[in-house]
Amino acid sequence: MDQNDKPEISQEVFDLYDDYAHKRIDRRLFMDRLSLFAVGGLTLPALLDHVMPDYKKIQITSEDPRLKVSTIKYASPKGGGEISGQLAIPVDASGKLPGIVVVHENRGLNPHTADVGRRAALEGFISISPDALSPLGGYPGNDDEGREMQAKRDRNEMLEDFIAAFEYLKKHPDCNGKVGVVGFCFGGWISNMMAVKCPDLNAAVPFYGGQPPAEAVPDIKAPLLIHYGELDKRVNDGWPAYEAALKANNKTYEMHMYTNANHGFLNDTTPRYDAEAAKLAWSRTIEFFKKHLS
Repeated sequence: MDQNDKPEISQEVFDLYDDYAHKRIDRRLFMDRLSLFAVGGLTLPALLDHVMPDYKKIQITSEDPRLKVSTIKYASPKGGGEISGQLAIPVDASGKLPGIVVVHENRGLNPHTADVGRRAALEGFISISPDALSPLGGYPGNDDEGREMQAKRDRNEMLEDFIAAFEYLKKHPDCNGKVGVVGFCFGGWISNMMAVKCPDLNAAVPFYGGQPPAEAVPDIKAPLLIHYGELDKRVNDGWPAYEAALKANNKTYEMHMYTNANHGFLNDTTPRYDAEAAKLAWSRTIEFFKKHLS
């Protein structure tokens, strides 16, 4: 079923799913409220099927012949044990490549985010997509359990795990030493915070991510490309203060607000996906990385 075949879904349903996905309401309350929108020929199971991600829709598999995809491990600085991650390199690469750290949402390295890592590699980068759930056994195979697991980890410890991925990739023999980060939701916050914490980060692209505190902004050295969905009021509320701090500290940034787009608009496995906004945001992201990492 393509995007045009989906039933019309109220914005209230998207907002309800956002509350559930970010643990402001539990599953029981989510299902109770979602049932109010199951009217006419649209049953609750059908509505739930349309709202939840469908990972059969991933674009690039790990067996794609254009890529060398492997699993790597590195030490978790604060979380204990090792972090596992997907490493993806284009097979036709000649010479050293710029690197991209791809940071997942608040549910571990699910199939969609791993797919994004492979898409980045196909654009001529070496990408690493870590799984912050590794110390707890890794992404469990579904997002609901993944969210529960990720809630058990301290987000600042996870930030250190992704900074360690940046250091790992920067020193990889196939990397040219220039590395950027792109992240989504929780990963957007990680991307913003890596810009604060990593003075030698070369570029950061947060998608609909939480903003760092104003007092941390002076530490940002990397240029920023910031993406927001117009309908994502929860995250967007933090933008005016962030922008004021960026301007006050003469930081290099550009922000794009995508009209009528929801939180998660790049994720083509959910009905929040906005094909036009996603295509434009991704093309801008790749262009930005090529400019700052080559």
